[in-house]
Amino acid sequence: MSDTTHASRMQKKKDVVDGRIARATEERGVLILLKGNGKGKSSSAFGTLARSLGHGQKGAVIQFIKGRRETGEYRFFREHPNLDWHIMGHGFTWETQDREQDIEAAQAAWKIAADLLRDPAYQLIVFDEMSYMFKYGYLDPEPVVAALQQRPRNQSVIITGRTMAQPLQAIADTISVVQDERHAFRGGVKAQAGIEF
Repeated sequence: MSDTTHASRMQKKKDVVDGRIARATEERGVLILLKGNGKGKSSSAFGTLARSLGHGQKGAVIQFIKGRRETGEYRFFREHPNLDWHIMGHGFTWETQDREQDIEAAQAAWKIAADLLRDPAYQLIVFDEMSYMFKYGYLDPEPVVAALQQRPRNQSVIITGRTMAQPLQAIADTISVVQDERHAFRGGVKAQAGIEF
């Protein structure tokens, strides 16, 4: 490809991008859903959280399903002055094997989440693994949708999990699907600190 052809193609691409930027004039928070069976949904959410904190914004995290050990992200972020971190319940549902206890823990976590969604001081909230609360019937999606729609205008929310309730998908601004082509764990590689937790 000649330099002239390359320059012409790049100018056309620039014109398209500049046009999209010019049309994007609305300023408000967004609802982002990160779903799919691939690895990296929570990692993406925490990367965005780091970006937000880097801009001096206030954030919060609620982890709806996590194991008993402290994760690397919790250890890294826990003392950040602009971040509140909440861990729900007692670990993975397949570890507790107690549905009533899990429902109680989910509802207690939702109470905290609902309070955060009313507070304009928070610019970014991450609800990590929240989607399982709907899949297992621990939470009704309708009150969550209502709270998300009534949250402060400039507050953004990220929800992660493999599957996503349809009412959430209906109101989301951005939905990204993380696909799984291969995973080391299925190949017999043990979960390791800094990669899986």
